[in-house]
Amino acid sequence: MPEEVRLQAMVHGRVQGVNFRYYTQLRAQELGVKGYVRNKWDRTVEVVAEGEREAVEKLLEFIKAGPRAALVQRVDSQWQDPTGQFQHFEVRY
Repeated sequence: MPEEVRLQAMVHGRVQGVNFRYYTQLRAQELGVKGYVRNKWDRTVEVVAEGEREAVEKLLEFIKAGPRAALVQRVDSQWQDPTGQFQHFEVRY
């Protein structure tokens, strides 16, 4: 049985106003990952994702690059135990 994990990540750089949340949601849905993405007041983007380790690792690789218009400077990430609280992946406001 595949290992389930939770990722909490803060994405720094030019990541707001460049469709980062939209493309992150699309990629997460393609991978079958659940959780959310949202803009933070300090101009970072927060990503919380749960799912099979391989899928969540692929999502992490995506957010390290971001969509074409983004300029990701760094991603601070933490691996945690999954909570099972999410039903799907959404953009939060």
